[in-house]
Amino acid sequence: MDAQNTTTIDAEADIEGNLKARDARILGRFKGEVEASGALVLGESSRVEARVVAGSVEVGGEFKGDIRAKRVTLTEKARFSGRIDAASLAMREGARLDGEVDTGQGAGSV
Repeated sequence: MDAQNTTTIDAEADIEGNLKARDARILGRFKGEVEASGALVLGESSRVEARVVAGSVEVGGEFKGDIRAKRVTLTEKARFSGRIDAASLAMREGARLDGEVDTGQGAGSV
């Protein structure tokens, strides 16, 4: 992810709406829909309630909603509640997942 061409929502932000970008990083609060053709990173301080479609998603904070992506990673501090539809899912030790997961061939088609 190229930092100069990444849409960033900083940790102090509180946004409701639709976000469409190539690559995006959300560090604050966001509620709505996200479409990222590349990577979406949700930082440890993020609190996101959304429907997400992206190439890849890394969840480091709190997420409620649905994610459809080729690759999803839940980091150590991730707290996920909702549905994941992805070709591959990686969960690091400490991550919490409450919801449904559909992975494997055909899943996560974006």
